[in-house]
Amino acid sequence: MIARFEMVSFERFAADMAVSCPELSPEQVRAAYEGIRLPKRATTGSAGYDFMLPYDLTLKAGEGALVPTGIRAWMRQDYVLLLMPRSSLGFKFRLQLDNTVGVIDSDYYGSDNEGHIRIKITNDSREAKTLELKAGAGLAQGIFLPYGTAEEEEVTRVRNGGLGSTDK
Repeated sequence: MIARFEMVSFERFAADMAVSCPELSPEQVRAAYEGIRLPKRATTGSAGYDFMLPYDLTLKAGEGALVPTGIRAWMRQDYVLLLMPRSSLGFKFRLQLDNTVGVIDSDYYGSDNEGHIRIKITNDSREAKTLELKAGAGLAQGIFLPYGTAEEEEVTRVRNGGLGSTDK
């Protein structure tokens, strides 16, 4: 086994939802959490694990959202999880990840934020298409890949946090 997906705690999910979706009631946040499905591959030949949306989402052309997935990923130290948009959403809506490809490092799992994977997306439709997704719809796909390191490397720092934490 090289990796496994887990849910973050309800407390972590609720805190991140309060930032991303302050309009949702505590009951709606609880329902979103209880509906979280761990990422899975759709077919035996699929490389990507589908990340599902935990709540309904509507994005007009040009709008974006930071989506708390409720998921974290443990993986062997010599692997990385790369996140990309689902192909169909890119073709239909030009849905894009704001950082183009999300890089989830193996040590992110142990961060203070429980390694909570959040996905920032934008509907970049040039035809003024509105993206409407229901809870449980596929949002992104993640692929685990092995990586190597250079021989002269002597890294001793330990991660604690997410976006931009390795620059601190």
